[in-house]
Amino acid sequence: MAEQQNLEAIMGLIMHAGDAKSSAVEAIQAAKKGDFETADERMNHAHEALVEAHHSQTGMLTQEAQGNHVEVTLLTVHSQDHLMTAIAFTDLAKEIIDLYKKLAD
Repeated sequence: MAEQQNLEAIMGLIMHAGDAKSSAVEAIQAAKKGDFETADERMNHAHEALVEAHHSQTGMLTQEAQGNHVEVTLLTVHSQDHLMTAIAFTDLAKEIIDLYKKLAD
């Protein structure tokens, strides 16, 4: 059962992190067109997706903290890579959108 829960958490990380990154890309594209309302909406969605990804990660960390060793597989590493990339990308997207807003003023 724990193995199934770990797989669900891993897939949650991949899915939600990918969703966050995609939303951040859409936000940059909207800002580039001067549509800052859509850019803000997409960034809010990216933030929500990152929160969901963190919930998945927290579940895995909780299992480990409770003494239930989580086997580290290539899929586990891949999921963490997706999360870290999504975090970095959304942070950078915020800065890019701010620049587009300053250029529009």
